Amino acid sequence: MSHSVNYFEIGTPDPAASKAFYSGMFDWPVGPPSEASYSMVNGEQGGLWDTSSMGGGNWAIFYVQVEDVAASIAKAVGLGASVAVPLVDNGAIEFAHLVDPQGNRFGVWRPKAA
Repeated sequence: MSHSVNYFEIGTPDPAASKAFYSGMFDWPVGPPSEASYSMVNGEQGGLWDTSSMGGGNWAIFYVQVEDVAASIAKAVGLGASVAVPLVDNGAIEFAHLVDPQGNRFGVWRPKAA
């Protein structure tokens, strides 16, 4: 499933307020936070990231599944994007946040082979 939008993420320094809003708005269940302050949203369709320990950023972004995260970063930068969160490999997935030339944040990701 390459180049499909199949995940979303909400970054917030106030996860309780964001949980209350999105749960109230869409009836999305929000799971408990992980050790990395990350909660799954609506099953595994999205995530809520507590950004209070990393500068307190706010975002709501979509993720596109790609075959090669590093190559996608390089391609995006070549097309005028900037990197907001460099490639992260958490063992299960690789991902990065990019900002397009118009200032819109988006993510690229791929699951790692088991």
